[in-house]
Amino acid sequence: MIRALVADDQAVVRTGFVNLLSTQEDIEVVGEAEDGVQAVRVAAETRPDLVLLDIRMPHKNGIEAAREILAGPDSTAKVLILTTFGLDEYVYDALAAGASGFLLKDATFPELLHAVRVVAAGSALLSPEITKRVIGEFVHARTSRLPVHSVGELTAREAEVLALIARGLSNAEIASRLTITDHTVKTHINRLFTKLGLRDRAQAVIAAYELGLARVGGVAD
Repeated sequence: MIRALVADDQAVVRTGFVNLLSTQEDIEVVGEAEDGVQAVRVAAETRPDLVLLDIRMPHKNGIEAAREILAGPDSTAKVLILTTFGLDEYVYDALAAGASGFLLKDATFPELLHAVRVVAAGSALLSPEITKRVIGEFVHARTSRLPVHSVGELTAREAEVLALIARGLSNAEIASRLTITDHTVKTHINRLFTKLGLRDRAQAVIAAYELGLARVGGVAD
């Protein structure tokens, strides 16, 4: 059972998400919040597995709320950020704050359920389309919040795998592209995550752009 908390200052949007999630046997909505401050408090009280956070809320925005929720001493929650294309520049900040992914507010019901289940399971949700439009455009204009590293710390193959992660490819797709096994892909990912101090694929995408291994539209030249 996935225990979810939904935070959005727009009552109609919040109620819509709650009602949709509540139709699923494997998802239980344990709380709602209409602003960031309330989201942090309710998350501490209910200890959800997943928190859906609107990126713009009064009193405390979704990025600040995500940072506080994830920093909680007993928190095991994953954060899924709700956004719109009009707020692209904030997505990078959300990922850097520890969010595991983001979802457009006009997402379809199946897309919402997929996002909730993927993030709750501990994976990052990274749409290739949004990744290219968002992270690539804004990452070079911002100060990195990840540990400072260089491409030289990675082997040529690890750098190649990191660049493909940034393009939104799954482990199976990377294995097919490079003609190696899934196990080998996982080994490369584990090693490059350790070398760069990365937590998940969301941070890996940011790192790929910051290291110049990826650019908007594909792998860097």
